Amino acid sequence: MKINILQGAFLPVPSRRGGAIEKAWFELGKAFVKHGHEVTHVSRYCDQLPAEEIIDGVNHKRILSRDAVSNPYLLKLCELPYVWRARKALLPADILVTHAFWAPLILSPEKFGKIYVHVGRYPKGQLKLYRKAKKLQVPSVAVAEAAKREMAIKSHKVSVIPYPIPWEIEPRLPIEDRPRRMLYFGRIHPEKGVLSMVKAWARLSHDKSIDWTLRIVGPWRRDQGGGGLEYRNQIKNLIEKEKMSVELLEPIFETSQIKDAYQSARIFLYPSLAEKGETFGLSVLESMSMGCVPVVSALPCFNDIISSDCAFIIPKSESFESSLTETLAEILMAEPRHSILSSHAYEKSMEFTVDKVAQKFLNDFKTIL
Repeated sequence: MKINILQGAFLPVPSRRGGAIEKAWFELGKAFVKHGHEVTHVSRYCDQLPAEEIIDGVNHKRILSRDAVSNPYLLKLCELPYVWRARKALLPADILVTHAFWAPLILSPEKFGKIYVHVGRYPKGQLKLYRKAKKLQVPSVAVAEAAKREMAIKSHKVSVIPYPIPWEIEPRLPIEDRPRRMLYFGRIHPEKGVLSMVKAWARLSHDKSIDWTLRIVGPWRRDQGGGGLEYRNQIKNLIEKEKMSVELLEPIFETSQIKDAYQSARIFLYPSLAEKGETFGLSVLESMSMGCVPVVSALPCFNDIISSDCAFIIPKSESFESSLTETLAEILMAEPRHSILSSHAYEKSMEFTVDKVAQKFLNDFKTIL
């Protein structure tokens, strides 16, 4: 097959500024080539990346765009020139994979390949516009149900295929050989529950958390998807006021640094509040592949990757902070179980290797050709 991958307008590939979708499709493109297919990957031209290069057999082409903005309507408008320019970069192909908003509306399936839309965000009405799309691919069952409700009688067009872990899984470092550290790795944004997490940590009794630290790593700038300087300062000021054992660090994007961050923690915290924002939780899966014990909110999108035998789930309640505080206390009390949970999480992650997920995509492509 000849496969085009058209990335969104605002982040580069390979990932230099984060982005779960960008990381996933960068690895999947290489896997498609290993299976004998031709891949052209179009993404944003920035960060001193060349306009065109070959990486592990994938033909990467990059076109001009601009940084993201917070206004969702202006964001869509900013993406339009990028997709228009993409017509000159894309090659004739059998399949066109894209998550760019305008691509299914503008691009010709006869010329660039049958349109295969990756729904990387919770559906908000846009799917009804994609009449030319042959298939809508979502990363979790929860998002599939939302997509089917939106598409009504066209629900047969929806496929559930997860994100892959964007690296080869290595032998697990025993959890008892790591520092007593909990890690949050992701965007520093209100919808991720980061401030609530710090408040919950402050409510823990000192004798329970005395040997433990909480490390928070991620982008906070608005142009990187964060909540901005004001939100970061709220978190920073609370940490300083309460004199907590909490580290608030700058974002990291290099794969080796990300893996080191996971391997130097025992527990991975992801207390997201975004019931209609989360679609999968790739960072949760990444942490599991490095042997961390995940802690997640009770959101349906996480059901595809975790269960009670490998994770702690923050129960729903009227007070999220109280519920999170109780969960943190439970985690600290259950330290003898951490090694077993870590092993189960690691084993579960094996289902999401790049090669296994790539084969699912290739099989799905064949159904629309």
